[in-house]
Amino acid sequence: MTSQSSTVTANDLTIYYEESGSGDPLILLHGAMGSGAHWRPYASRFASHNRVIIPDARDHGRTIFTETDLTRSNPDCRIADVVALMDALALDKAILCGWSGGGDTALKVARRYPKRVKALIVGGTTHHVSEEMRATLMVMGLDGPGEINVARARQAIPDLIAEWQQTHAQFSDHWLRLLERQSHLMLNPPLMPSADLAAIEAPTLIIWGDRDQFLPVEQAVEVYRALPNAQLAIIPNADHFVTRTHQVQFGQLVTDFLLAIPMR
Repeated sequence: MTSQSSTVTANDLTIYYEESGSGDPLILLHGAMGSGAHWRPYASRFASHNRVIIPDARDHGRTIFTETDLTRSNPDCRIADVVALMDALALDKAILCGWSGGGDTALKVARRYPKRVKALIVGGTTHHVSEEMRATLMVMGLDGPGEINVARARQAIPDLIAEWQQTHAQFSDHWLRLLERQSHLMLNPPLMPSADLAAIEAPTLIIWGDRDQFLPVEQAVEVYRALPNAQLAIIPNADHFVTRTHQVQFGQLVTDFLLAIPMR
């Protein structure tokens, strides 16, 4: 199924997105330093039953990089961006599927705008910052918020950096400036208290890799127990990049969940 690419002005931001299929709207939200391209392997599968919308988040990919550092100073701008995108596309309600930072955003949209979210699929979200997470980020070159050891990063994650350079290429050092901004949220993420999770009534599928090197699987159980209407799926022998490495299992879990959601 062919995807159509376009841009839309929402929340004073030019947002790039790709769209395919028809049916209940399904918005796929990528994580920090990613782009909507990460969801392309799933687009045709989900588009057989849903209207699939895949945006690049603020500052990422082909969505305009804002010269004002809103990503660091106001993390809630991501929430407003999603709702503004829905308004611009005339979507009263949507299913949100978010991985990692995209999952964090999806949960916060559902908490703040419950009438706009029909269901949720989330995974790799941050319930609390573990020592494993801080240690892994330091190995990757994140010495502190806004402090990137580029030499260590190039040695530790050369493949990721090569991908970031290709994905975030609006100007010569786009990827590095984006990483500097995102490091604030990676190291000091605005966390949702369990009471806020308990207030989310939307049906939710939580998917997690049992070997997540940033967020131990115990966090998945904590999020699952906090949400009142959740299912939990643990994919074995999978780390934080499970959406890439286990596409068949991830896609089947999401498809089964989507097909079980009652029609409007």
